[in-house]
Amino acid sequence: MPATYLRLATTKDLPAITSIIHDAKTYLHQQGVDQWQHGYPEDSDLQTDVDNGITYVIIVDGKIAGTAALHQELDVNYLHIEDGSWINGVEGRYTAIHRIAVSGNYRGQHLSERLVSGLLTISSILGYKDVRIDTHPDNKGMQHVITSNGFERRETIFMHEPKEPRFAYQLLLK
Repeated sequence: MPATYLRLATTKDLPAITSIIHDAKTYLHQQGVDQWQHGYPEDSDLQTDVDNGITYVIIVDGKIAGTAALHQELDVNYLHIEDGSWINGVEGRYTAIHRIAVSGNYRGQHLSERLVSGLLTISSILGYKDVRIDTHPDNKGMQHVITSNGFERRETIFMHEPKEPRFAYQLLLK
């Protein structure tokens, strides 16, 4: 079994990260999921995440196989939640996992689950006990990844621009 681990992304990783995100957009389109089909995330978003030190990559046998961002500040998209609530309130101290994607070369190897699990560990090490995540209502694969990692659905949030619904989930670490 090849060595598999997470590490903080660097600027040198941007071409691989960008390629993975573009591949994920195509995959979502092929699956009929209207997530990431209107520009977001832009390449500039990926650059900003790396510059801000919040992008992680999952390495498999020395190669970048996936990526995700781990936000550590208030997410404006999470300030209003419909038909539900956050356990610790809308302005609780939490990390938010965003922009998870795995390269098509590694699909089917359960790396998304390992990526989320690794980000939970990093959140805990950073002192966070509250982790939040969201996904498109049609993205059944990511919903499975999220619930497989112990997250509980808290109901629906709406992205600001464009205003699109997302299922919101939360996990309190012990």
